[in-house]
Amino acid sequence: MNPLLQTRHLQVAAGDRILCRDLSFEVSPGQCWGVLGSNGAGKTSLLHTLAGLTHPALGTVLLEGNHVAGMPRQQVAQRVGVLLQEQHDPFPGTVLEAALVGRHPWLGRWRWESERDIELVVNKLALVGLESLTARQVSTLSGGERQRLALATLLAQQTALSLLDEPTNHLDINHQINVLELLTGTIRQGRSAVIMVLHDINLATRYCDRLLLLFPGGETVHGSAKEILDGEVLSRLYRHPMMILDSPNGPVYLPA
Repeated sequence: MNPLLQTRHLQVAAGDRILCRDLSFEVSPGQCWGVLGSNGAGKTSLLHTLAGLTHPALGTVLLEGNHVAGMPRQQVAQRVGVLLQEQHDPFPGTVLEAALVGRHPWLGRWRWESERDIELVVNKLALVGLESLTARQVSTLSGGERQRLALATLLAQQTALSLLDEPTNHLDINHQINVLELLTGTIRQGRSAVIMVLHDINLATRYCDRLLLLFPGGETVHGSAKEILDGEVLSRLYRHPMMILDSPNGPVYLPA
């Protein structure tokens, strides 16, 4: 069986700057990957390349064994959900109408959402605590509510792979934990996989079993979180001394 996602000698660049060099890794159902790196390291650019939104400088991205660049966008959208770092509202609409966009990859041409689609979306809104806001205009939502709406929309898309750019953005601690528990719940059942960019190392090690580290200059390190993380690696990754403290729930990583 082909992996959900596979890269072969991938190189991502921004102009003449190499962000990611010679990256080859695989993502399978049941895995949760965290992407860590300093500001400007190329985390968002890498995520967009994996989704087929931008072309790599070199190498290939395979989605279930197929070159993502050659697949129709609707087929990609049926397999990969993407959560962008910031949410924008190009058109006015209600929370329910916005979340129903998650069902569009599964609709035929000129087909409207069914009662089943609406029921599914309302269920996803309930999971993120927005069930009472279905009739609210999206423009009236707070930053945290918009982020949870984006997550509900992603969940309604029902893809095997989710690519998330800072999914805890604008969320308080309670909602951060609830959202990450929600995202990783189906992963534990082995039906899907997640790759998410995170700035909080401790959330990454708590919820991600595998990590991909992006260093300045395009170097990458990936593998089991337990195997690749230590104070020296993190200090080099963030260009700041890091220390590790023991806690009842495992190691805690803090700036020194």
